[in-house]
This record gives sequence, C-alpha cells and structure tokens, in this order.
Amino acid sequence: MTAGLECAAPAKINLALHVTGRRADGYHLLESLVVFSSYGDRLRVEPAEADAFAVTGPFAEALQADESNLVLRARDLLRRHFRKAAEQPVALKLEKKLPIASGIGGGSSDAAAALGLLARFWGIDIDAEELKALGLQLGADVPMCLSARPLLARGIGEVLEPLESFPSLPVLLVNPGLPLSTPAVFAALMRRDNPPLPALRHAGGIAEAADWLRGTRNDLEAPALSLAPQIGGVLSLLRSEGALTARMSGSGATCFGIFQTQGEAVRAGEAIAAREPGWFVRATATTASTPEFSHV
Repeated sequence: MTAGLECAAPAKINLALHVTGRRADGYHLLESLVVFSSYGDRLRVEPAEADAFAVTGPFAEALQADESNLVLRARDLLRRHFRKAAEQPVALKLEKKLPIASGIGGGSSDAAAALGLLARFWGIDIDAEELKALGLQLGADVPMCLSARPLLARGIGEVLEPLESFPSLPVLLVNPGLPLSTPAVFAALMRRDNPPLPALRHAGGIAEAADWLRGTRNDLEAPALSLAPQIGGVLSLLRSEGALTARMSGSGATCFGIFQTQGEAVRAGEAIAAREPGWFVRATATTASTPEFSHV
C-alpha cells in the first residue's frame, strides 16, 4: 500500500494585476505578475479504509469541510477522469494557515496541492500540461498554483509564462480580518479596459523588482477599497514601517509589503501585530525562479 505523502500549498501573491478587458462570457481578461511564498497551507494524504477529510489550523473553523471544498472537488475530478486508477480511498488532512477569501489564492493553492499530491499517491500517468488543463476546471487560478513559481499570467489566468529570472522577495503579508468576495470586487470595478503590464525589465535584485512594481497597478485595489476602506489603513501601516512598495494582492483584503531584508520584514510584522493583535500578520519570502517545490 502507498505510504502517506505531504506537500505545501503556498500563498499566491499578485504583485501586479491589470484588468485589460472582459470576454463575452463575463470572464475578465488579466495580466498579472504572480509569485508564491514559502508560507501557506499544508496538505497530507494517507491510505484509508474509507475516504476522510479533516481540516486543522488557525483558519479551520472558517472553512467548509464538505463536498464544496476545493480539495475534495480536486479528488473527485481525478476520480471521474481516471476511475480505476484513482479508486483507492484516501484520508486527506488540510492544515489551514491562510485566511479565507483573502486574495492570496488559498483555495486554489489547496486544489493544486490536492491534484499534484493525489496524482503521485495514486500513480496516475499525467504530464504537467494535462494536469493544468484539468485544474482549470476547478478555477482560473489553479493552473498557476500548480506551477508555484514566479510567472506572468494572461487571459483569464490560464496563459502562463514562467519567469526565467526573478528574485526571492522578503514580504510581509497583512490581512485585517476582512473576507472579500471576488465577484463583489469585480462588480465594483469601474473600468475593465485598462493598459497592460509594462515590459518586465530584468529584476536581478529586490530593489530592481520593487522599482519596476512602482510602475504597475492592482486594478482591483480601488473597488476593494470602496467595499473595505480598512485596506487603506493596512497599506499606510506597511509604508510607514518601511516597505519599499506596498499593495493589495488579488481581490483582497490581504496586502503585502516588500522589504529590503527579511529582518526588516520581521520587525515590521512585529510592530503591526503589536498594534493590531487581531490581524493576520506574517513575514515570509517569495520563492525565486528556481522553485523549492512544484506540484507538477
């Protein structure tokens, strides 16, 4: 019997997110620079007599542990496609360390982790591109979370261009405890035909990456601020604590600050956590173009 396996489901950070159009079916067209942090959820799979699913961790209570959960939807998607190869019962345990509905891809990253982990566990013969195509059925962000490395995402998020050279960035993630609905944020977007990302210059270091980011945007930040003005306070705190640049990730409400050193990010996190003890505050680092792990 196959032994248990475990993997990370890292936070996904949209360093820049430009909304450039909208398809006839309602999906928005995006251009985004995406990176992944060394901090995130964790997923474990073990052989079992019958299927089981447990959620632990600081945000477990906020997450539904039923068939609507993306981890179980990923399991069931593999079973529908591979039937006999995926019939062995499994016990899945998700450690939920990322806040829910927070703009850092927790659910999508969990789904990607489940797809990659279960494909290995069941010994399913599927290549990376096939797995990404399958993951797209679970959400537009799942294929990029399967890559789990710095990349440019276009289209609805399914056209991926891995970056050959992008540095690890010391970052501080801060969420004021506000879940935000992605559809609500998009509905509040005033303009959907914004300019695309500028050409990505070579970012050999932290300062160069931060400098390039200052010429980019998150087009969802303004509509999110209209729904949750507290985001403005988060961004102000990050800047006052010395962030080279600060921005909201995805559809919010998690914001990030990029710092020159990991020590500076840690000290800023300690200061903000002392001031706002109820907030999610985590100093971490993003993985560079040579990833520590990938799901495919």
